Amino acid sequence: MSKIDYSVWDHIEVSDDEDDTHPNIDTPSLFRWRHQARVERMEEFNSKLEDINKGLAESRRKLSEAQKKVQELNISATDDAKAELSKAAAEEKRLKKETREWEKKRDEHTREEKKMPWNVDTLSKEGFSKSVVNVKPDSTEETEEEKEQKHKTFVEKNEKQIKHFGMMRRWDDSQKYLSDNPHLVCEETANYLVIMCIDLEVEEKHALMEQVAHQTIVMQFILELAKSLKVDPRGCFRQFFAKIKTADQQYQEAFTDELESFKERVRSRAKIRIEKAMREYEEEERQKRLGPGGIDPVEVYESLPPEMQKCFDEKDIQMLQDVISKMDPTEAKALMKRCIDSGLWVPNSKTDDGDEKEEDATYEEVKQEQEEAKKE
Repeated sequence: MSKIDYSVWDHIEVSDDEDDTHPNIDTPSLFRWRHQARVERMEEFNSKLEDINKGLAESRRKLSEAQKKVQELNISATDDAKAELSKAAAEEKRLKKETREWEKKRDEHTREEKKMPWNVDTLSKEGFSKSVVNVKPDSTEETEEEKEQKHKTFVEKNEKQIKHFGMMRRWDDSQKYLSDNPHLVCEETANYLVIMCIDLEVEEKHALMEQVAHQTIVMQFILELAKSLKVDPRGCFRQFFAKIKTADQQYQEAFTDELESFKERVRSRAKIRIEKAMREYEEEERQKRLGPGGIDPVEVYESLPPEMQKCFDEKDIQMLQDVISKMDPTEAKALMKRCIDSGLWVPNSKTDDGDEKEEDATYEEVKQEQEEAKKE
């Protein structure tokens, strides 16, 4: 009896139980066919997971950008920002829904993986390991206060090591350092590196910021991989380095895109911080300048007619007297009051019977000096 031609079985699902084979069938050939079929199914399964993770990562990246845009528009008081806020909020809502859909697909894929039967291929393949050693247990949500205290404690203990990791450049060096210090593979390290990037950009250390930004995205990609696999980040960071070092074009492009996007967000955040610091500084200086009446002399000076500004520029009392003599008395009196309250003009009044008398005395004093000058 001739042996069966297995080339016609390409689309037939065959049981993995080798004991079901007929005695006349070439068992080694059938085993190879089954092995190839399993490999193809696993590759298709893995490819589907990669597509899901890629879609989820991209959706989360866009959602993060949309959320930051909404926050910035909420802070801004311009009319254009208010007009864009509704549109940005709608986009944020859409991306939240899209992200949840990707997460649902990932969870369904994980459930399918757990149902897969063990065989010689799945037992030897890292991605299909049935070990649960690295699976992260479900935990209750931490409060903001607990997260803040956890971050503070971690940074106090590991700040020097985090900074050292942030300054690294080579993949191999980063991997070895994390192998020696696996406790650094966590959210607290990523958060510290983000703040470090913004601080460096504020200090105009742009090249150094870009280097630390690279390491920040390294850590974020590792954490994202851990989330997608639902394992402890310390147990999967080697997988990240293995993938990024194999010159996987799509993976490297995704990494580069996220890095560039992150650097732009850092620059934007640093700009906002600088502008805020400048406003606070200007307000402090303004408070120091305030005159006896609580008015800013700079604001008063800028509100004066140009001819009066010139008088104060040249500190010429005679010129000021001439300008006042040509003005409406009521207007001149109001302007002199603002000059006194701001400290631009220090009155030399002999009356102590209140502000209004002091203003009148000052105004009359300037008028009197002007009249005496004419008599001479």
